[in-house]
Amino acid sequence: MNRTDKEDFSTDSVEEVILYVVRHGKTMLNEADRVQGWADAVLTPEGEEVVGYAGKGLANIEFMAAYSSDSGRSIQTANIILEANKRSKSIALETDSRLREFNFGSYEGELNAIMWTDIAESQGKTSVELHKEGLSPRDFANSVANLDKERVDPITNWPAENYDMVTKRLKESIDEITKIASENGGGNILVVSHGLSINTIVDIFSENNDERLTKGLLNGSVTKIHYKAGNYNVVTVGDMSHVEEGQKDS
Repeated sequence: MNRTDKEDFSTDSVEEVILYVVRHGKTMLNEADRVQGWADAVLTPEGEEVVGYAGKGLANIEFMAAYSSDSGRSIQTANIILEANKRSKSIALETDSRLREFNFGSYEGELNAIMWTDIAESQGKTSVELHKEGLSPRDFANSVANLDKERVDPITNWPAENYDMVTKRLKESIDEITKIASENGGGNILVVSHGLSINTIVDIFSENNDERLTKGLLNGSVTKIHYKAGNYNVVTVGDMSHVEEGQKDS
């Protein structure tokens, strides 16, 4: 059974906003296991396929607006989802640099194993131990930012962002999106962003610490957040049911 906007949006509360926050599809840098923050790469064929499934699973939801980061992988993902949508043909995708992934500074494009080893050693652990325990978005961002200070040349590269820098821009973006949507009658809003940034959005708007934040989000997953009258409610984190539904319909 396909979902419809009626599943989430009640006309009895027209100012309610439902954010469908989607992680972009798998990219060539993901495939190469390289650090990818402000660095960018196109989706792999597999990445396009999974996002296509997500688009089919979301096809009957009427989006009132659509946003993505200005990174190519997010734009590509959002366009695939919108092209598959049966009820949102008239909306134009808006890009927002504040929805970007963390900036990892001198680690951009580096092997993930090297960055994780450096973080682990700075905490007196092995990378295996660190992966097993997981890191919150706050600890991850601050660890990379502190390590990057010893590596980056600020004249030739952007320094890595710490957690406060990331949360400031992400909160500003989401608050602006929900304010505009609420003032225009509410409804369902598509937002395409990145794994760590989405976990950080959840962290910002969750009342309690969520253990799921230490786990990576799968490509094409949907994190759903309800907003009304200044209040946010994180409903699901990293939901793959839309992808699974799209696969069944293929």
